[in-house]
Amino acid sequence: MFIVGMLSWWYGEGWRQRAGMVRERLASLADYFSIGLLAGTLFAPFRQISAGQVDGPLPVQLRAFVDRLISRMIGAVVRTGLIVIGLITLALAGLTGLVTIVAWGVFPLLPIAGVLLMITGWVPAWP
Repeated sequence: MFIVGMLSWWYGEGWRQRAGMVRERLASLADYFSIGLLAGTLFAPFRQISAGQVDGPLPVQLRAFVDRLISRMIGAVVRTGLIVIGLITLALAGLTGLVTIVAWGVFPLLPIAGVLLMITGWVPAWP
């Protein structure tokens, strides 16, 4: 009865809890990298407090325009790099989570496989 209860938890609630842990990990990584926010502000000025309208002669306005343009280019490069790194991290975490969920279902079967291999007399071939 104990083994039946343990296996029913393992393949029922335990599997749901493991999937929930993987989902929480992916949500945490998505929040950490803020990919949606970075994509929404891709061409916003990068760390420039005074990016507003500048009054004055044409050379001053031109200099402010070039400053904002350079700041936006730097911001786009930095944000694009962070988006790419975040997507790669999310993909790797998703793949790891998938392997974890599949392994969760296989682990209880390993002792049975070991006993069957022992009964058949299988011996690993060592080089």
